[in-house]
Amino acid sequence: MAARSGAAPVTLSLRDVAKTYVVGSEPVHALSDVSLDVTRGEYVAIMGPSGSGKSTLMNIIGCLDVPSTGTYLLEGERVASMSESQLAEVRNRRIGFVFQMFNLLPRADILHNVELPLIYRGVPRRERRERAEKALEDVGLRDRMKHRPNELSGGQRQRVAIARALVHDPSIILADEPTGNLDSKTGEDIMAMLDDLHAAGQTILLVTHEETVAEHARRTVRLRDGRIESDVAANGEARAG
Repeated sequence: MAARSGAAPVTLSLRDVAKTYVVGSEPVHALSDVSLDVTRGEYVAIMGPSGSGKSTLMNIIGCLDVPSTGTYLLEGERVASMSESQLAEVRNRRIGFVFQMFNLLPRADILHNVELPLIYRGVPRRERRERAEKALEDVGLRDRMKHRPNELSGGQRQRVAIARALVHDPSIILADEPTGNLDSKTGEDIMAMLDDLHAAGQTILLVTHEETVAEHARRTVRLRDGRIESDVAANGEARAG
């Protein structure tokens, strides 16, 4: 989709996206008629009760799943019809994931954990080591590079996950309940880090059930029963459907 003159480019665009699973012999409609645009540099929270479809939507945006019907364009490229290997390539080059459970390799030091996306891309050893060290320095963990995840606090492990998400310069950061396993003070520190990334121009999509976490975003999309219930900017202005 082309950006309007003077407007920020559209990073992702979903049109009439639906996702249906078959459980036993019964269809379950996880998403229905979801249309959503996110422009470069936006900070969007996706909220909804359990079963609302927010995790399914995040999986589709993150190229971990594909819609049953509808279209999804990521930086103008149609990804809904891509093969598994093509989707893996998109994930590795364009999307940085930050998960509630950190998803770090327990037996590897944190430098190797941060290097992983670059290893998958075939980046030469020296370059990926330099980039991983820089990413860890950016999140304040350069002095812990040789530590394993179990030697770090929860907040430090989440900072490692953020460094890993950033190391390949992604188009989008997808943060799925990034404070869910952290105490409130540490959670605020992690959200401050995401705020700083947004201020530097990073596009961020944040899935959360916590209102105080969603308040960090500049726009909140609420789902209910697989549909977008509301789409409101931080100034209270409703977005066009």
